[in-house]
Amino acid sequence: MDRCAIAYDYHKKGYNCAQSVAGAFADLTGLSMEQILAVSGGFGGGVGGTHSELCGAVSGAVMVLSLVNPYTDCGDPAAKRNVYAIAKEFRRRFEEVFGKTRCGDLLAARPGVTDKTPAAQRLGITAHCDNMIVTAVELVEQMLAEAGQ
Repeated sequence: MDRCAIAYDYHKKGYNCAQSVAGAFADLTGLSMEQILAVSGGFGGGVGGTHSELCGAVSGAVMVLSLVNPYTDCGDPAAKRNVYAIAKEFRRRFEEVFGKTRCGDLLAARPGVTDKTPAAQRLGITAHCDNMIVTAVELVEQMLAEAGQ
């Protein structure tokens, strides 16, 4: 299964960046496709299309990583620390590739496809948001593989 291609296809169909990333991992989350699309629906375009907050691709990725590494018991501080560390690491990796994580900043900078975005290169992607989406998926895949998930 090529999750990057799946996410790219979701975006081409009209789903937002968060939905496209999260949807590519629906099978790992314990949620139905309808549920994952619903929960991630408002996070596209930097939350509600404002472009003023966190990139939707980052939001979708953090949702997936949180669902796969759940913190659901407020009496379990280890789980809380774990999911925070995972989210922080994802954000660090994304920022290492693109230099930013805020939607508006990314749109202004328009970082292109580079050697740091191999999935985008492989899929022949040139559009800005598609690059963010497939790179976010690729980073989640790397993190899951490193964790043996």
